[in-house]
Amino acid sequence: MIQDAGWSGGQHRMTRPLSDDLRERVVAAVLGGESRRSAAKRFGISVSAAVKLLQRHRATGSVAPGKMGGHRKRVLEPHRAFIEARVRETPHLTLHGLKDELAARGVKVSHNAVWMFLRREGLSFKKNAVRP
Repeated sequence: MIQDAGWSGGQHRMTRPLSDDLRERVVAAVLGGESRRSAAKRFGISVSAAVKLLQRHRATGSVAPGKMGGHRKRVLEPHRAFIEARVRETPHLTLHGLKDELAARGVKVSHNAVWMFLRREGLSFKKNAVRP
C-alpha cells in the first residue's frame, strides 16, 4: 500500500475555506457558461465544492465562506436554578434521574450533557445506586 508522505494514519486533515478570489473565479466561469465539472477541474477543486459554491451564490448572492467552528451554546444554562435545586433537595439523585426530570420539563439532553454541566458547575451527585 502506497501512502502519502504527509498523511498520517486514519486521521482526516482539517480543511480551510477556498480563497475568495478562487471562489469568485469558479462562480464567474460557471455563470459564463462553463460546466461545474469543467470549472472544478480547471481550478483544481472538487466537483462538490464547485456545486456548493454555486448553491451558496444562488442562495445568498455571495461566495464568502460560512462560519467554521465555534462553540455550541449550553442548553442547560437556562435550567441552572432547577438543576441546582434538584441536586440540593435530592442528594441521592442519579444522572439518569436528573436527565429524566429534565425531559419531563421538555428539555431533551444526553446523559453526557448533564454530566458535563454538573462537572463544570462543581455539583456532586450520587455516582452509584448500589452504594449506601
